[in-house]
Amino acid sequence: MTDHSYLNGGKRRVPMKLFNARIYLYVLPDLVVMSGAFALAYLLRFDFDVPPREVRNALVQWPMVLALQFAALFWTGAYTFIWRYIGIAELKTFIKSAVYSSAPLILLRFFLPDPHAYGRVPLSIILMNAMLAFGGLLGIRILRRVLYERFEKRHKAQRSDGRKRPVLLIGAGRAGVLAVREIQSCGDVDLDVKGFIDDDPRKQGSVIHGVPVLGTTRDLPRLVEELKIDHVVISIAQASRRDFRRILDLCEQVPIKARIIPGLYELLQGKVQVSRVRDIQIEDLLGREPVHLDQELMERLLAERVVMVTGAGGSIGSELARQAARFRPSRLVLVERAEFALFNIERELKQKWPDLEIAAVVGDVGDEVRMRAVFARHAPHVVLHAAAHKHVPMMERNVAEAVRNNVLATRSLGQLAGRFDAEVFVLISSDKAVRPTSIMGATKRVAELVVQDLNRRYATRYVAVRFGNVIDSAGSVIPIFRQQIREGGPVTVTHPDMTRYFMTIPEAAQLVLQAGAMGEGGEIFILDMGEPVRILDLAKQIIKLSGLKPFEDIEIVFTGMRPGEKLFEELQMTEEMMTRTRHPKIFIGRISAYPPRVVNEALERLADLAQRDDEAGIRDYLTRLLPEAQLRRAPVDSSPFAAVKAVQLAARS
Repeated sequence: MTDHSYLNGGKRRVPMKLFNARIYLYVLPDLVVMSGAFALAYLLRFDFDVPPREVRNALVQWPMVLALQFAALFWTGAYTFIWRYIGIAELKTFIKSAVYSSAPLILLRFFLPDPHAYGRVPLSIILMNAMLAFGGLLGIRILRRVLYERFEKRHKAQRSDGRKRPVLLIGAGRAGVLAVREIQSCGDVDLDVKGFIDDDPRKQGSVIHGVPVLGTTRDLPRLVEELKIDHVVISIAQASRRDFRRILDLCEQVPIKARIIPGLYELLQGKVQVSRVRDIQIEDLLGREPVHLDQELMERLLAERVVMVTGAGGSIGSELARQAARFRPSRLVLVERAEFALFNIERELKQKWPDLEIAAVVGDVGDEVRMRAVFARHAPHVVLHAAAHKHVPMMERNVAEAVRNNVLATRSLGQLAGRFDAEVFVLISSDKAVRPTSIMGATKRVAELVVQDLNRRYATRYVAVRFGNVIDSAGSVIPIFRQQIREGGPVTVTHPDMTRYFMTIPEAAQLVLQAGAMGEGGEIFILDMGEPVRILDLAKQIIKLSGLKPFEDIEIVFTGMRPGEKLFEELQMTEEMMTRTRHPKIFIGRISAYPPRVVNEALERLADLAQRDDEAGIRDYLTRLLPEAQLRRAPVDSSPFAAVKAVQLAARS
């Protein structure tokens, strides 16, 4: 059988087989509706007293009219719709079908010669027939959807215990409308929406899908008491961090539990449905505005290109691979030395993009022989270098390995990118590279110098992208806090005044790709991380979101700052000039590159010290190489808990 694809508005329709039993189940009722509409149009035209001559004309015209209408329906793709999901969006297809089928009849009416006058359909009948026929076709499909939803709702309600929890939705915007509509249509959702709460005065007193807007957030305590509300659901599509905190503070005062509908990112990823209300997570409180990418620029960078991602099994590397896959590269090369992590991301990507060519490479980026073979085989156009040692305290105890992996491997991989004519090389850097107090930060700063030096030597565009902590990345503080809470505490915080920048993993990956696409070579891009977050406040909020009280149900203990840590991180140095780019969340740090001779000598010296595992020598040399660095080993307090006891007591207040 031959597959036929239908075009509508220049967009390719889903391929549909003409000889399909399901299609004929649709065609038969349509035939009845359109025939009835044509007969009714004639009856209305002649006040239900059709002359015999017009009856003969109608019988001649009837097959022609039906043929044109069926042709229009197939051409516009109306038979690709599933009846039980029909909605307003499909209305325009039926309007187009009515226009396409009526236009030939109108032309025949005016231009058909007199000897064939029996084929000329009166204009009034053409118009009435179009409205009756296509209105009827849409009507039976809507009826099918109504019956289906009613049956499904009853069936699901029978499977559930039938008990509903009364809730209020905070936010009567688009997300709230979607949520209430799906909750009403799903019989297995144990929620009974009593009303909306919205601070927009224009919405007060209105009714949305039968659900009234009962008041503003100031009315929440009264409404909770009057309606015996079990919990409230935040249904604001793009709520800011400030909005969430304000609503949560208000709910704590009532008190009432607050939950949330899934965010846009979760919905697009297919992880949840709108009606699957979930508890608020710390990611919601740290949430930021969605990233808007320059799609054309991204496609020029990634589409039909060979893209290599190093560290592809890690938090950032795996998300870079996911985001790159969306733009359909010709091949995606995943480099990772942890085979199980590589297996997981390869399997995920193959499930989501089965047509994408994926090359999973087990290898260490520091193994120059292995990487040379990978470059020779795949010849990547774009290299996204996320492989690195990032854990600050761990690298303080493994100094030589930090140099080998973060500095020397970056140089080796960057040289291969240049020699094999890669177009772009993107280094994932860190905010800890600014005035580094840790080995991890210092090695990342040297890696930036390496990238700038390579940019002078090869035609490849080398750029670095610097940003702070990402939520839920491997080894980050948020998963540690959650685990400590599950174990009953205590939650450990190094210092009550410590702050960090946070962004979500998808946001970081998207901005990295955007920066790589716009880079001309030699830049160090700095991502807008928003406002810093106090780690103590973060710990308290995670405890509260777990339904517990800080310092009562879960203790918070201050352990003292670890070697290499700062109280606060920076994304730029005062010596740097920040330059805006065309993307509002990406800046360029105008950081002067080191002379080539200095970089070469530094790399030779660091390679020698790392080979001899000379920790003290590496610290001393990095301190001389980077005047802003402070890498002397800090004395370790044998009793950090006692040293900060007074601070801990003060923080309780």
